[in-house]
Amino acid sequence: MSVSLTVMTFNLHEDQTEDSPYSWDKRRDLCISVITSYSPIILCTQQGVKSQLDYLQQCLPGYDQFGISRKGPEDTSDEHCTIFYDKEKVELLEGGTFWLSESPSVPGSMSWGSEVPCIATWIVNTNMDEFSPRARRRSALLTWQHIASLPPGLPVVYCGGFNTQKESTTGRFLLGRSREHGAVGDMRDAWPNARVRKNVSLIRTFHGFKGDKQGALEFLKLVFRALCLCWDRQTQDLHVDWILFRGRSLSPVLCEVVSDNIDGYYPSSHYPIFAEFMLPRTGNPLNVKVNKLTSTKTQLPYSYYSLPYCTPEHIVDSAENLGEVLRGDRIENSPYEFKMRDPQMCNAVCRVVLNAKTAKEFKEKIDDEYRVNMILDNLPLVVPIPRPDQENALVYQHGFHVGLRGQYAGNKDEKHFINNHLTFTVKYHKDQMTESARIVGFEVKPFSVKHEYEGEWSKEKRLTTCDPHAKRTVTSSESPQEVEDKKEIIFTYDVEFQESDVKWASRWDTYLLVADDQIHWFSIVNSLMIVLFLSGMVAMIMLRTLYRDISKYNQLETQEEAQEETGWKLVHGDVFRPPVNSDLLCVYVGTGVQFFGMILVTMLFAVLGFLSPSNRGGLMTAMLLLWVFMGLFAGYSAARLYKMFKGTEWKKISLKTAFMFPATLFAIFFVLNALIWGEKSSGAVPFGTMFALVFLWFGISVPLIYVGAYVGFRKPSIEDPVKTNKIPRQVPEQAWYMHPAFSILIGGILPFGAVFIELFFILTSIWLHQFYYIFGFLFIVFIILIITCAEITIVLCYFQLCSEDYLWWWRSYLTSGSSALYLFLYAAFYFFTKLDIKKPVSGALYFGYMLIASYSFFVLTGTIGFYACFWFTRLIYSSVKFD
Repeated sequence: MSVSLTVMTFNLHEDQTEDSPYSWDKRRDLCISVITSYSPIILCTQQGVKSQLDYLQQCLPGYDQFGISRKGPEDTSDEHCTIFYDKEKVELLEGGTFWLSESPSVPGSMSWGSEVPCIATWIVNTNMDEFSPRARRRSALLTWQHIASLPPGLPVVYCGGFNTQKESTTGRFLLGRSREHGAVGDMRDAWPNARVRKNVSLIRTFHGFKGDKQGALEFLKLVFRALCLCWDRQTQDLHVDWILFRGRSLSPVLCEVVSDNIDGYYPSSHYPIFAEFMLPRTGNPLNVKVNKLTSTKTQLPYSYYSLPYCTPEHIVDSAENLGEVLRGDRIENSPYEFKMRDPQMCNAVCRVVLNAKTAKEFKEKIDDEYRVNMILDNLPLVVPIPRPDQENALVYQHGFHVGLRGQYAGNKDEKHFINNHLTFTVKYHKDQMTESARIVGFEVKPFSVKHEYEGEWSKEKRLTTCDPHAKRTVTSSESPQEVEDKKEIIFTYDVEFQESDVKWASRWDTYLLVADDQIHWFSIVNSLMIVLFLSGMVAMIMLRTLYRDISKYNQLETQEEAQEETGWKLVHGDVFRPPVNSDLLCVYVGTGVQFFGMILVTMLFAVLGFLSPSNRGGLMTAMLLLWVFMGLFAGYSAARLYKMFKGTEWKKISLKTAFMFPATLFAIFFVLNALIWGEKSSGAVPFGTMFALVFLWFGISVPLIYVGAYVGFRKPSIEDPVKTNKIPRQVPEQAWYMHPAFSILIGGILPFGAVFIELFFILTSIWLHQFYYIFGFLFIVFIILIITCAEITIVLCYFQLCSEDYLWWWRSYLTSGSSALYLFLYAAFYFFTKLDIKKPVSGALYFGYMLIASYSFFVLTGTIGFYACFWFTRLIYSSVKFD
C-alpha cells in the first residue's frame, strides 16, 4: 500500500506598485485559484512578503505555515521562504531554518558574493541567489551536506527557486553529475523521472509575466542556449524552479508545469511546478487472523474461540469460499495486532482465570495434540523445525500446539501446560527501488511461561518474567504455565521482523518446496517401468500376434480354406452384443467421463499455476464447479452408449446418470456430516452450504446432464463393425487363470502400483495436514495411470477374446476399476501404520471419506479401461473380413 504526497513550488514574486499590472492585488485571487485547484499537501513558496503570506493563510484555512524572513524572525518586511502544509494530512514534527552562507545559523548572513540573504527550510525549500553563481554552488553544497546528514532511508523533497538551469554547475552537482569540493550530490529530478509529464513544451519556468509569448529575440536566445547545453534525458528543460527528491521510497508519478492564467494574466513571473509522489506506508497495521484448531489424532476441526482464548472487542468472521467451508476453515479476527517493521516485546494480550470447565477443555485439546492456525497477509502461520538428516534445512508445520504434557523434575505426575507466549517472526522483502516492504513469511516459536507481576493486574502492568525495559525476554519454557482449575494465565507475544531475499511473488515457494523430490522421481520411474512392460505386451499383441491373426484369417477367407474359425474371430457374432445391465454400464461410463473431465481440467489449471495456494479452498471449489459443468459430457457419453445398445428411453438414462453416483456420495457425506455435528466441530457443513451443494446438483448439474443426453441421443448411432448373431453363443468353460474374478483382481494391481507412492504423499497431505503442491509430478503420474489402465485392459481383453469369451463389456470396466479395491486396502494399511486415531467417530470419518475417494477412483479408472477396450475391439474386428 502507498500514499500520495503532492508538492508544489510557487515563486509568489514580490509585491509591485499599485499601478503595476502585476501588483499583488490584481493577481492574488488567481494565486489562490491555482493553489486550491491543485490542493498540494506541501506548498513551498519563495519571495513572498508577510502581507502576501497572510493573505494566503487567510484564504487557505486548512493549511498551516512554517518559515521566517531571510533577515531573521523579527523582520516582517523582507522576503520569506515559507512552507504551507495541509494540517489534516501531515503533521509538523520538527522544523528549522539555516542561511545559505558561511554562518548558516546566523539570521540574515550573506557569503560567497551573494546579493541578498538566502535560506533553506525542511522539507527543504530554498530560494538561491539570483546573481552569484559561486553563491549558488556553495549554497547547493551546504544544503546537500545537511540532507546527507539525515538517515539514508529518510525521504527528502528539495524544492524552490534555484535561479539557474540544471545543466549548470549547481544543477550538475546536486544531480550527482559533477563534484563540488570533493562531494557529489545524490538528488533526483522529479521532472524527467515522473511517469507522466504535463506541459512539456514549456521548457522555461521564468517568463516575466509573459507566459509563452517570449518575443522573437527571447525565443532565438532560448533555442541557442538549448543547443549549446546539449541536454539529455536528465534535463530536457531550462527550468529554474525545481522539485528534487532523495530516497528510493519516493516514486514520482506526475510532474506538471502549471500554466494556469486568465486571458494572458499569470499569477506570478514563474510557472509553479506541481509533482505527485507515491510514498509507501510506514507502520501499516498488521492484523493476525485466527483459523480453526486442527488435530491429526481426531481429524475434527474446531473454531479458535471454542477455547477460552483472548478475544478482540468484536469477533468478525471472514467470508469463506465454498472450499474453505467444506474444509472446516473458520477465519476470524484476533487481538494480535502490530505494525509493519515495528518490533515489539512482551505485549500482554489478556489475563484468563480458568475454571473447572475451561481447564478441562484445554486439557482435552492438549491430549489430542490440537494445533492453533493463524494467518497474516494470507500466509499461514508455520513452525520451522530443523531437519535432522540435512544441515540448514527446515520443515514447516502448520500452526503451533495448544500445549504439551510433561512432568516436573522429581515428580512422576503428568501435568498439562499451555503455550501462552508466542514469538512471531515476520519476514519481509524490501524493494530496492521504492524501499517498500511486503510480507513473505510468518513464523512462530511457542513457549509456556508462568508470568509474574507485582500488585494488582492491569493490561499495562509490567511483567517481572518478561520485561523489555529490563532486557528480560522469553527464550524457553523453563517455568511453564500449568493448566488447572483457578489457575491464572497471561497471554503475551513478541514480534520481530527479518528482511528476506525471497521476493513476494515467490513467497509460497518456501512452504511448498519439495525437500525429497528424489522419491517422487523414483515413483515416476517405477510407474514408467510398469508402462514400458505393458507397452511391450501391447506392441507384441498389435504388431505380431494380432497382425498375424488378421493376415491369416483374411488369407483363409480369400482361399476359402477355412473349415472352422478359431480364436478371437470365432466370437465376432457376439462380441458387440449388449451386456447384462447395459443401462447401469451407461450410467457408470457417463459418470466416469464426468470425473475424468473434472480431474484433467483441474490438473491442467494447477500445473499452469491458476490454482494458487494462497487461495485457500480454491482447489476444492474448482473441482466442485468443474464436476457440475462436466455433467454435459456425462449425459452425452451415457446417451451415445445407450443408443448403441439400441435403447430408446434416453430421458431415463439421463436421470440415472444425474442421480445415481451423486446420490450415493451425498448419502455417505450426509451421515459423516451428522457425526461431525454430533461432535460440535466446525468441520460440520452449515445448512446454507448444504443448500448451495444441492443447488449446484439440481440446479446446474442435472439440467446439463439432460442437455448432454439429448444431444448425444439425437446424433446417429455408432454402427458395429460386424453383425450380431440372433442367438447368443455359449461361453466355454475357462481355465482358472482366465476366470473373471481372477483376471479382474490381477488387472487392478498394475494401475494401483503406478500411483501408490504418490498416493502416500497425498494421504499425508490430507490426514497429517502437510503442504502438497507438486502438481507437476502428480500430472505425470496421472498420465501414467491413464496409459496403465488402458494397456492392462487391452491385454486382458485380448486374452479373454482369444479364449472365446465375448463378455468383455463389464470385465473391461472392472479390470482397471478394481484398482480402487487396492486403494481402499492401502488406505486401511495407512490408517493402522501411520495415523494415531483413537476415537470411533474419527475412524468412521477416515474410512467414510476414503470410501468416497475409492468409489470415485473406481469410476474414473473403470471408464478409462472401458474406452480403451472399446476402441481395441472395434479396431481389430473392423480389420477382418466377415461373411
